[in-house]
Amino acid sequence: MPHTRARLLVVLVVLSGFLTVAGSPPATAATPPDSLWFDGTALTVSNGRFTDATGREVVLRGYDVSGEAKLAENGGLPFASVTDARTSARALRALGGGNSVRFLLSWAYAEPVRGRVDTAYLAAATDQMRAFLDAGLRVYPDFHQDLYSRHLFDPDSWYTGDGAPRWAVDLGGYPDESCGICFFWGQNITQNGAVKAAQYDFWHNRHGLRDAFLTTAQRTMTYIREHLTEGQFAHIVGFDPYNEPFAGTYDPGQSSRVWERDLLWPFYTAFRARMDAAGWQDKPVLAEPNLFWNSNISSQRHEGGLLDAGRLGPRYVLNTHFYDQKAISGILMWGNASDGQYAGDLGAVRDRAAAAGTAAVVSEFGHPLSGTVAGKAPTVLKAMYQGLDSRVKGAAWWSDPAASGPVLSGQQWQWDIYHGRHQEPMNGNPDKVLTAADAWNDEDLSAVRLDDSGAVTLRQDARLLDRLYPSATAGTTLAFTYEDRSRDGSTVLTWNPVPGSLPSVARLVGSGQYGVLVWRSDGTAAPTELHLPASFPASATTVVSDLGTVYAPPSYTPAAPVAVAPEPGGTGSRRLLLTAPEPGVHYALVTNGATAPTADLLAAARAELTAWAARIS
Repeated sequence: MPHTRARLLVVLVVLSGFLTVAGSPPATAATPPDSLWFDGTALTVSNGRFTDATGREVVLRGYDVSGEAKLAENGGLPFASVTDARTSARALRALGGGNSVRFLLSWAYAEPVRGRVDTAYLAAATDQMRAFLDAGLRVYPDFHQDLYSRHLFDPDSWYTGDGAPRWAVDLGGYPDESCGICFFWGQNITQNGAVKAAQYDFWHNRHGLRDAFLTTAQRTMTYIREHLTEGQFAHIVGFDPYNEPFAGTYDPGQSSRVWERDLLWPFYTAFRARMDAAGWQDKPVLAEPNLFWNSNISSQRHEGGLLDAGRLGPRYVLNTHFYDQKAISGILMWGNASDGQYAGDLGAVRDRAAAAGTAAVVSEFGHPLSGTVAGKAPTVLKAMYQGLDSRVKGAAWWSDPAASGPVLSGQQWQWDIYHGRHQEPMNGNPDKVLTAADAWNDEDLSAVRLDDSGAVTLRQDARLLDRLYPSATAGTTLAFTYEDRSRDGSTVLTWNPVPGSLPSVARLVGSGQYGVLVWRSDGTAAPTELHLPASFPASATTVVSDLGTVYAPPSYTPAAPVAVAPEPGGTGSRRLLLTAPEPGVHYALVTNGATAPTADLLAAARAELTAWAARIS
C-alpha cells in the first residue's frame, strides 16, 4: 500500500472495502492440531495490551494478506482458491514466523449493487479466512481502500485505486481524474481532484455513502460470525474499518485534528455500534488516525492521532501504519538506515497508545524491494523490526533495558504468493495486463513469491523475517531485544552486540542470533512463550534463565520450566515455553550461537545475567 507513498511529498492512503456473503455454515472445526490447554482463547484489551483469557500479554506479528485483494483478477479476494490460502497460511507460519494476519476485504466486491451484498463473495472470503484460522493464526479483517476506488480511473491511466464500488463513484459525477506531475501513486491522495472529491463525499456522507458502507460492514461481520465456529471466531482479533483515512479536502477553517474529531471519530463510534449489532461486541475496533499523523517528513505531517477521542479504552485499539517516506523518496535520506533509526517514530506510537489507554498495532510497514531505493530495504526493515521490539537502540539496550517499552504488534506489507505472476487488466484495460511485481501501481513489497516448482519462497532474508519474539507473556514485559544478524548483501548487520561487561554471555552467543526477554510474572499458570525461528532448532538452542539453564530444551510438560512445543496449526513451527510458578522478575536469554556449551559456561553466563537483571525494576 504505501510504498510509493513518499518520494518527495508522497504518502499514501487506503480506503476500505467490505464483504458480505452468504452460504451454509461450516462443519464444526476441530481445535487446530498441536494446541495446548492455554491456546485458543479470544483476545481482549487490558492495561494497554492485548491479553488472552489466561491474562498473558499477546504480541501479534505477521503480514498483510494480501494486496491481491486490491486487484480484479481474482475478484477482490486475496487468493485464487482456498488451496492457495491454505498453502500461504502454512508458509506464513513456518517460513515467515507470523502468528497473525491482517486480512483484506473489498467494498466493491461485497456490495457491487447498492443495497445488495454479494453472498458468494463473502462466502469465498470467509473460506479463505478460515484457512488462516485453522492454521492457528489470529486474523483481523480490513476493509481496504486506496485512492478511494479503481472506478475513478480511466482505462489508460497511469494509476489505479481500490475500495468503493462503481455505483458509489457514479453518484458523485467526479471530474476526469488527473494527478498532474506525479512520480508516485500516493501523490493522487492530495493532488488528484477526483480522488479528493470522492474522499470528501464519503466522510460527509453525501448520497448516503458512509451509511451504505456501514450497513455493508455490519452484514459482513454478521456473516463472518455466523459462518465460523466458536473456536475460529475466538481467533478473530477485531476489525480494521478503514485503511489510511484522509479527508480529501478540509472544510474552510478545518484542521486535520478537527477533521479527526468531527468526522473520523464519529465514523468509528458508528462502526463500533455496527460491530456490537453484528455480535462482535467483545472485539475492538482497530481505529486508524488520519494517514499523515505520523509522517516522518515534517512538512507532510497532519496533526492527529485521535487526540480528541479521550481514553479509547478496551473497545478500541490505536491502529497505525509506518513507512519511511524519507528513505522511499531517494532524496531525503541518501544512506541506509542505522541502529535505532525508528526508535523515535515507533516510540511515538507507544506514547500515543499509552495516553489513549489502549493497545497499539502497526498494521502496515515495509519498503520497496525493487527500484532505485531497494538497496535500503535490508537496513530499513531491520530498523523497523528493531523499533517494534524496543524503543531503545541496540547500542544502548544492555545499559538501559528498562526503557524498552512494550513490544509492539505489527504486520509487514505484504504476503503475495502471486508476486511476478499476476494477470491484472489495469482499470479493466485488456491491452494493459500487468504481470510484474505486485501488479498494482508499480509496487513491489511482497515478502514472498512462488518458485518454479510452485513452492512458497521468501524474497527477503529469513533471518530478518522469521524472528524470535514474545508471542505471549505471563505477566508484564519489562524489556526485550533480538539480534537477528540479518544481512545487507554479504555484510552481517549486528546492531546489538553483547557488551564486554558480560564476557561469558558474549562467549556463549558468539556469532549466533540471540534474544533476551525480561518479564514480571504474575503467577499465571500458563507459560510465557516465544516464537522460535526455523534457525533455532531445539537441538541447537540454548536458554539461560533464572528458571534454569538448558541446552537443547526438552518437549513441553507442565513440570518443565524451560521447554519447546509446536505452535498450534500443525505447520511445523515451534515455540519456547517458560513456566514461572512464582510471581517476580524473570529473564531468559535464547541463542543458537553455542554448540554443546559446558556446564561451567552456562553457570557463568547465568551469574552475569542474574546480576544484570537485578538492576531492572
